[in-house]
Amino acid sequence: MNPALPPKYGAGSGQARYNALDVDVNGKLPGRPALWAPAFSTHLPNPTMRTYTIAELAREFDITARAIRFYEDQGLISPSREGVGGRNRVYTARDRTHLKLTLRGKRLGLTLSEIKSIVDMYESPKDTVAQMNRFLGVLAHQRETLEQQREDIEMALAEITAHEEECRRMLAEQGAGAPLPAP
Repeated sequence: MNPALPPKYGAGSGQARYNALDVDVNGKLPGRPALWAPAFSTHLPNPTMRTYTIAELAREFDITARAIRFYEDQGLISPSREGVGGRNRVYTARDRTHLKLTLRGKRLGLTLSEIKSIVDMYESPKDTVAQMNRFLGVLAHQRETLEQQREDIEMALAEITAHEEECRRMLAEQGAGAPLPAP
């Protein structure tokens, strides 16, 4: 943390962690001379900007806080830290969106590295045509993988059906009691 910055300023977050109640009537930040106020006045968060706790996001997306911390460790989301020693994670709408995209990617069967490259790709609005083409390529590859898996599953199910039929036939020939009903 930069010692020149006030203690509530999130290291590397680019946003002050003060709210409207932290600034006194003279525009002064608590415990700082008035010269701090103008430097941070443009960085004060919008009081209407929604932030989330880890528990709120876990509840909303029906995942564990541990899963959210894992995605944080993987660099998919990066909350700011508040409180003594930065113990409290503060998630912005952007973090929430990244988490939502991560979970959508997992549901599509993408790897975490594929999800990270897609999320990172949308961080810079440089060449959206290239970004969309890259995303289409990832989706096409995933479609191929899933179609192959479906084919493999169908073959395995057909093989199971054949084995079940053979076992039932053998049991019926031996008169060894009633075979289990077919599914």
